[in-house]
Amino acid sequence: MSITRRSLVKVAAASTLGVALPARFAMAQQAEFTYKYGNNLPPAHPLNIRTKEMAEKVKAETNGRVDIQVFPASQLGSDTDMLSQLRAGGIEFMTLSGLILATLVPHAAISGIGFAFSDYPTVWKAMDGDLGAYIRGQIGKANLVAMDRIFDNGFRQVTSGTRQIKSPDDLKGFKIRVPVSPLWTSMFKSFDAAPVGINASELYTALQTRVVDGQENALTGVMALKMYEVQKFCALTNHMWDGFWFLGNRRAWERLPTNLREIVARNINAAALAERTDLAEQAESMQKELASKGMTFSAPKPDAFREKLRAGGFYAEWKGKLGDEAWGLLERSAGKLG
Repeated sequence: MSITRRSLVKVAAASTLGVALPARFAMAQQAEFTYKYGNNLPPAHPLNIRTKEMAEKVKAETNGRVDIQVFPASQLGSDTDMLSQLRAGGIEFMTLSGLILATLVPHAAISGIGFAFSDYPTVWKAMDGDLGAYIRGQIGKANLVAMDRIFDNGFRQVTSGTRQIKSPDDLKGFKIRVPVSPLWTSMFKSFDAAPVGINASELYTALQTRVVDGQENALTGVMALKMYEVQKFCALTNHMWDGFWFLGNRRAWERLPTNLREIVARNINAAALAERTDLAEQAESMQKELASKGMTFSAPKPDAFREKLRAGGFYAEWKGKLGDEAWGLLERSAGKLG
């Protein structure tokens, strides 16, 4: 198809006036900004469904100028690999648990303090409020950009291939996989467990080969990663809440003109809110579905676990590490811990 000079003049005029271009011209236009976005979750996870929708909306609203390419399931490497690439500019976006981000931004760990949040209203009060703003400020100091709305990764539960967990005593000597994060390691050591830091991409194999006895994850993660195939038991501990920060390389972010940044940020934040709703709806049916696949459940009361952490100095230790300001913002939403 040949495009005449007159046609090109019309296209330029339409673009200047903000008029929608005919499909043949939009398709012919090359993206001005092609950005890679990576995460560690399977393609069917709500986060990937919503971020794929987000990328399509961004491309449409920017008339093809911004093309965000979504790479799920650790295609671009492990969490730690992607974080290194993000900082170096090898990739432009990623989503990362605050607890793993804490290896770079220590204060990002505060949202995952053990047994701090009792329910979702408490979580969102903190993360959409002063505590979330504080963490984003700390992330900014690491030369990264964090979007305003954090994605949900759910309340985390403990699964096991060897025994049911009903009390803190059942964790003694228990080899449990945890993400590569000082907070996770510290908390499970407080329960006298034997935590092992393993990246998400290696988790299923570690459970299958009994490198570890169990792991902890949200039920959506248990289902998405098919852990029911290698784990028999699940304890509904709700021991910590976890979320995914949508992070950007600052240089790549600032290359986008202001109007394009607004479109990208608005759509990412909307995707996060939609994903939160998706996970809340899934949680209602997830336990029944996992039970149908052979998992058996227990529902330990949190009081004994929280007391074990308090008596062992866990809360005092992390208040000292994170500082009075951050801890005060956490307790303003979650209530007194230590």
